[in-house]
Amino acid sequence: MEVFCGIDWAESHHDVALVNQVGTLLARCRISDDAAGLTQLLGLLAEHGDTATEPIPVAIETARGLLVACLRGTGRRVFAINPLAVSRYRDRYSVARKKSDAADALVLANILRTDLAAHRPLPTDSELAQAIAVLARAQQDAVWDRTQAHNKLRSLLREFYPAMLAAFAGTRDGIMSSAARAILAAAPTPPAAAKLTTTQLRALLAKAGRQRGIDTEAARLHEVFRRDWLRQPPLVEQAFGRQTLALHRQLDAACVSADDLAAAAVESFEQHPDAEIITSLPGLGSLTGARVLAEIGDDRSRFCDPKALKAYAGSAPITRASGKTHAVMARRIKNQRLAATGYIWAFSALTASPGARAHYDRRRAAGDRHAAAQRNLFNRLLGCLHHCLTHQQHYQETIAFPAHDQTHAA
Repeated sequence: MEVFCGIDWAESHHDVALVNQVGTLLARCRISDDAAGLTQLLGLLAEHGDTATEPIPVAIETARGLLVACLRGTGRRVFAINPLAVSRYRDRYSVARKKSDAADALVLANILRTDLAAHRPLPTDSELAQAIAVLARAQQDAVWDRTQAHNKLRSLLREFYPAMLAAFAGTRDGIMSSAARAILAAAPTPPAAAKLTTTQLRALLAKAGRQRGIDTEAARLHEVFRRDWLRQPPLVEQAFGRQTLALHRQLDAACVSADDLAAAAVESFEQHPDAEIITSLPGLGSLTGARVLAEIGDDRSRFCDPKALKAYAGSAPITRASGKTHAVMARRIKNQRLAATGYIWAFSALTASPGARAHYDRRRAAGDRHAAAQRNLFNRLLGCLHHCLTHQQHYQETIAFPAHDQTHAA
């Protein structure tokens, strides 16, 4: 007799329901979110035929958390069901639209009973791949936080401190650079910046890590800060300066976090056996490769063919046809992290691969806009990545873009 388990999770407790293959409710209970609750759950499963060779599958509405991690550690199949899909299934069992935690656990168990083949279990990624996913996603979040903090600070400086923006307008990273952050911490207002001497500026630049051209840069900054600029009233300027220091601390913390997490993600990624294959593709470095591996994992049974991977990344278009209406559109339901990395990957591949550049140019000549052409190139590169990982082969330009090589030879 097959048994299916559904768990409606919450912060402090979880509701559990077990049903058999004909839909009969076998057991129902509420467990706590701790080790005792997990022991109670495993005991309940064992009472209904759970074994190490044939574990009972579990459906739950989340793919993360301690409970999910412990259940995956037991070797059983865990299905993360989208809450929106659960709400649609709920109407199958009640037309009154009633809702309760216990009823949702029963609905989750019945989803596996009726539509097990329509849902995929969580992948069986290695421990190293899961660690890389934690670090790469945290680093990506830190980069997004850094961008947000930079935009807030830049918007504030436009209100009262144009000299700081002009001083670092042509430099790499702008006010996110270590030199700009060091000077801004020492001089958060225009009067304080105008009082800085070249000696103080040289000391700040050296403290920020600059090693070459310190005297020239200090002289340039000294001249910029002493120009005539539009100014706010003195008291308003001081208030803006206090707000600037607060936003500066946020930006500085985001920059430090992004750099530290990037180093940790790269270090872990380079220990993975697939690292050399992933970085052999044009446009993929250690950090972007870590982001790609974090989202696709190292369970090769997860994506049975390149089409599944492309749909997951959102690079493959979606077709909507009804009657005489036929539309091909960009896919919006996708892994947003992988799609964001794919944009960087495709852009970097334009200069790293002649075939990728030719492919992009063909799409542009055919009428695609820049984003559409890059998405099409990302779609092509994902197919190459799937092939390389499946066959454990390094990327080869002549195989990936044979049409370009033939045209170049002619």
